[in-house]
Amino acid sequence: MSEATPQPILEESSTKSLFAQRFRGYFPVVVDVETAGFNAQTDALLEVAASVLSINEEDGTFSIDETIHFNVDPFEGANLEPSALAFTGIDPTNPLRGAVSENKALTEIFKKIRKKMKAAGCQRAIMVAHNAAFDLGFINAATERCKIKRSPFHPFVSFDTTTLAGLALGQTVLAKACAAANIEFSNSEAHSALYDTEKTAELFCHIVNKWQQLGGWPLVSEPEE
Repeated sequence: MSEATPQPILEESSTKSLFAQRFRGYFPVVVDVETAGFNAQTDALLEVAASVLSINEEDGTFSIDETIHFNVDPFEGANLEPSALAFTGIDPTNPLRGAVSENKALTEIFKKIRKKMKAAGCQRAIMVAHNAAFDLGFINAATERCKIKRSPFHPFVSFDTTTLAGLALGQTVLAKACAAANIEFSNSEAHSALYDTEKTAELFCHIVNKWQQLGGWPLVSEPEE
């Protein structure tokens, strides 16, 4: 059997950035929303935050680059479930929130994502969230309400840190997964979109970076026989 040096299975690696190679051209953006209920079509979006990531070109590890956050005014006719407001502690009528419209929040977040995505050489954003279907559902519903023609996010593909943490750490609750990863977590600060987004981003980076350190990427071909 001849010995051959395993080669990375990466298409057009000479022309793609390391970031673009890592997730097949996808640009992961970590998102958390705080809402006034569980129904994305009827219940108000009250907070949204998004963390964009950067990659270390030397070792391929990820870290938080920048986080953008908005308090959001309920859309006209939105349902406000008292139990949801009690859980999050959000008072939508508080003028000190400095809330903006859904349109303003999404427009600014999408603008930031597109700028960072282009700089990374990626073609489409993919949402990373804890129980991602929930957050993606609210972002998609708000995007439709605001008649924003094109979201940077893939409409249904996402990276769910609940699943990733279950695989990598044996935990699915965000606070417990962070504890297992030795990431500081304050229950008193939780259920704020800004705080939860950055903790989810730290968790995602921890899992991806641990996989990288264990030799999981890039994939290599089998030696030729």
